[in-house]
This record gives sequence, structure tokens and C-alpha cells, in this order.
Amino acid sequence: MSRVPGDAENAHSSSVESCPSLRDVHSINPTQLMARIEPYEGREKKGISDVRRTFCLFVTFDLLFITLLWIIELNVKGGIETTLEKEVLQYDYSSSYFDIFLLAVFRFKVLILAYAMCRLRHWWAIAFTTAVTSAFLLAKVIISQLFSQGAFGYVLPIISFILAWIETWFLDFKVLPQEAEEENRFLMAQDASERAALLHPGVLSDGQFYSPPESVAGS
Repeated sequence: MSRVPGDAENAHSSSVESCPSLRDVHSINPTQLMARIEPYEGREKKGISDVRRTFCLFVTFDLLFITLLWIIELNVKGGIETTLEKEVLQYDYSSSYFDIFLLAVFRFKVLILAYAMCRLRHWWAIAFTTAVTSAFLLAKVIISQLFSQGAFGYVLPIISFILAWIETWFLDFKVLPQEAEEENRFLMAQDASERAALLHPGVLSDGQFYSPPESVAGS
């Protein structure tokens, strides 16, 4: 007859032992998760990630570097004003470097518009600019007479070609994968924070515990 109370005590002790697991669940602190979410929210408010900003800086460097090389080429050929008039006003596809400068301006405008202003998360814009750049430079090298004009006949087309493909590699292998990974981390942390808030709504304050007033006699 004494086994029944013993079993009841064992069941009670096992239920008591299971309470720490519940306490462990409730020990999740949502503030720690929110502290991890805040950097991602700050990046969203900032509007552009650090790696995308680096890409935009490199696109700007592409334009400035090609412009610098073109200005040097104008000086080497006998003065900026004379050579500028010859290459721009009297443009000749086979001997002018002005189109390579315009190609750099074209890449800058399209990429900054797509990835800085519109914040595009796809590779089609960089693929378009790189394809246009590669096709134009290959055609110019084959058809034109740049190689007979000295070192700049080699330098400007090669540098422009290399910079365009570096931009493609940087966006496809650095910018887009890193932003996708950061977004997945943000969503996972946000989901964990919502679950923790449901499991741990907060510690009840002393003011939430009160005793009801005594009833009036005869009421």
C-alpha cells in the first residue's frame, strides 16, 4: 500500500526535474539577439553596404584612371588643345582614343545608376557593360591602327579591358554573395528574436502582483 505514495513522489520529482529545461528556455535573453540585429538594421538604414561602397569607389577609380591616361596621351602627342580638337572634333575611329574615354564614362554611369542609386542585386548590368566594353575594344584593336601610335596604343585598351573584368569579378564574387549572406543572417537573427520574445515575454514586476481588496461584509 505504500508503493502508491512512493510512485506519486517519484512522478512529482521527475516533473520537478523537468522544470530546469523550461527555465533554460525562458533564460533566452531577447536583448542579446536584438544587439546582434542592430548592426544589420543600421546597414539597412544606411542603404548601402560597405562592400558595395567599395565597388562604387572602384568604378569611380576606373573612370578617373582612364581619364588620366587619356590626358597624358593628349599631352604626349603635342598639347592638349591641339590633340583634343583632333581627337574629338575630327574624330577618327582608327586613331582616336576619345571613344575609349567615352567607354569609361558609359561604364561609370550605368554601374553607378544600377548599383548605387537603384541598389540593384543582380549581375545583368555589369554583364551588359562588360560585354559592350569587351566587344568594342576587341573590334577597335583589330580594325584600328592603335598599335602603330606608340605605347598608348597598347596601354589604354588593355587597362580598360582589365578594369572592366575586375569590376565584374568583384561584383559577382564579393558584393552579391556577401550581401546575400548578411541578409540571411539578419533574417535568422530576427526570427530567433521573435521566438525568444514569445517564449520569454519579460519578468513580471512586483507591481503586477497584488491582493484583491477584502469584500465588504454582507455584500
